[in-house]
Amino acid sequence: MQYRDDQRSGGALSVLGFGCMRLPRTGGRIDLDKTESLVRQAVTGGVNYFDTAYMYPGSEEAVGAVLARTGLRDKVNLATKLPHGRCQKTEDFERIFTEELRRLQTDHIDFYLIHNLPTCARWERVVALGIKDWIAEKKASGQIRRIGFSFHGSLGDFETVLDAYEWDFCQIQYNYSDDNYQAGVTGLRKAHAAGLPVIIMEPLLGGKLATSLPDKARALQTAVHPDWSAARWGFSWLWDQPEVTVVLSGMNAPEQLTDNLAAAEAAAPGMLGEREQRTIEQVREVFRESYKVPCTGCNYCMPCPHGVNIPGCFAGYNASYTNGLMEGFKTYYMSTTLDAQGRRSSARSCQKCGTCETKCPQRIAIMSELEQARKRMEPFWSRPVLKIVNKFM
Repeated sequence: MQYRDDQRSGGALSVLGFGCMRLPRTGGRIDLDKTESLVRQAVTGGVNYFDTAYMYPGSEEAVGAVLARTGLRDKVNLATKLPHGRCQKTEDFERIFTEELRRLQTDHIDFYLIHNLPTCARWERVVALGIKDWIAEKKASGQIRRIGFSFHGSLGDFETVLDAYEWDFCQIQYNYSDDNYQAGVTGLRKAHAAGLPVIIMEPLLGGKLATSLPDKARALQTAVHPDWSAARWGFSWLWDQPEVTVVLSGMNAPEQLTDNLAAAEAAAPGMLGEREQRTIEQVREVFRESYKVPCTGCNYCMPCPHGVNIPGCFAGYNASYTNGLMEGFKTYYMSTTLDAQGRRSSARSCQKCGTCETKCPQRIAIMSELEQARKRMEPFWSRPVLKIVNKFM
């Protein structure tokens, strides 16, 4: 494992961090035994940064339980997040934080984030509720060691938020599919220049850069490094940049973790040569041509009031371009045939209420994109097919 300095505290952070939004599940619930096995493997491999959030269903409880029963809490930096949208009065900060400590079975949080600050106006709202004094109190007591924010918004907003407070670190979405999206490379470099460790989320665009690359793009990669996985290409592009501190990966299988740990052993600024950089550029162009909707499958838009499986719709829609129409149909129909209440969960059920668009951190025009998905994935002849499939679901 390679490590990079936390410029604020002087500590060393593993270049590979464990993102806990997509922990392994069995029967719809997080599988604690599988999670424990992954956590043990990760810590043994040198991973010392674990990232969860109040809003990730079941994640804080699972992480807390595993760290407690393995005795590994003091060997890792634990990060979680405050859902500022749920804070309507000053007391809410303490109420939610106390609940997080209980879930995580700990008495302090090493890296605490204000979750998803898309604009400075959102920060000013909680400032008016007294969050600065609350943070100061928690840092003085040692319950919060470092304070930061995660970001989904425009570059201009990122720069404003960055300058609005004396942050200890920040977390941004960043990957090679679009290095100028949201905070982008400019925001990354500005945060680094300000002395902040920068934590990278969605380094593989919700796994799309690992599992959904067009065949042409994957062939370009294997021609250069036959032994590199698609995921390793994505991580290496990030680790090549000295401004990147930790790259989070939502690992939920041993083979993913094994591959990522092996890649992290070679992580170093400037690790990619001219040939690798040129290949990344070529892959980026192929991917952009075929990938239609930048949905990461984060599920922030869910549940839909009308039962639409929004991420499932976009997964099938994108797959129809990246992996062929028939594979797209398969993904689409398996994801959107019926929801838990027996309702059709395809794009056709969208009522254009707009609830999803207010929650999407990617600022996707979901209603419009669902209409495009419906036109492509639900042609007139698909209705009888759906009826047949429904009988067997």
